[in-house]
Amino acid sequence: MPAFLSNPGNPRRRLRELLDHNRPLLAPGSHDALSARLVEQAGFDAVYMGGFATTASLLGRPDIGLLGESEMIDNARRIVQTVGLPVIADADTGYGNPLNVIRTVRDYEQAGVAAIHLEDQVSPKRCGHMSGKSVIPVEDMVAKLRAAVDARTDPDFVLIARTDALAVEGVDAAIERARRYAQAGADILWIEAPDTEQELEKIADELDGHTLLLNWLEGGRTPAIDIDRIRKMKFALVLFPIGSVLAMASALREHLAHVKAHGTPAGRLDQLPSFDDFTDTVGLCEIGALDQRYR
Repeated sequence: MPAFLSNPGNPRRRLRELLDHNRPLLAPGSHDALSARLVEQAGFDAVYMGGFATTASLLGRPDIGLLGESEMIDNARRIVQTVGLPVIADADTGYGNPLNVIRTVRDYEQAGVAAIHLEDQVSPKRCGHMSGKSVIPVEDMVAKLRAAVDARTDPDFVLIARTDALAVEGVDAAIERARRYAQAGADILWIEAPDTEQELEKIADELDGHTLLLNWLEGGRTPAIDIDRIRKMKFALVLFPIGSVLAMASALREHLAHVKAHGTPAGRLDQLPSFDDFTDTVGLCEIGALDQRYR
């Protein structure tokens, strides 16, 4: 059966199995359905849709809380419909109070994503590696997480709690918030934007026994540690959130500069996929098989 019609199984249960047995699970970022398809074709087991890359792709703007719930979920739904991988999606602050969080969780569940993360920033939020962040009281975030736990209808749907308190209140306060979020029912804990390896080690040591996420943001504030250090610190899930938009921007700039300088792209066609290669990448063979099947 063509992959376009195949049933990839239960991606949420698959994500939980991967988190239990394939640590660390690596989830490259995707900003759209095409980049998600490329993540899958590269052989990864999960894909991440983040707010930074989605905002850059849809609006050409920075991640400062400009996108709403519907726009984020629409993008997530397209990615889910394109790949068979578990999709981990950014749900920002939940887009409001606990009642809004209930709707957010249910809408993301219906879109088919395997996991979402909720963060404790004041709305409108901003990228976690930017300055000028503020966080809500811990009790308010606990209420949001309790609402999220109650709202999910699939027990395999993974809830990730992110705190941005490290930059505002320090690492000890961020760790204490993470503990409170685990008590509220979060499956995975994420302390955003540690500045040093010492902070990473402290987080890993003091939250040992919890399922931890590392946001390996390309060029961000967190040290660029290697996979062996990640494994030693027992991070279960690693996101590479903005590589797709950075790589796209770099390659497209180079391509456009060549066309501007030479008038046509003829001199660099050998650096691009052929037309046939690209149509294979986006599934033309699958579509052809379906066309024959239903002709």
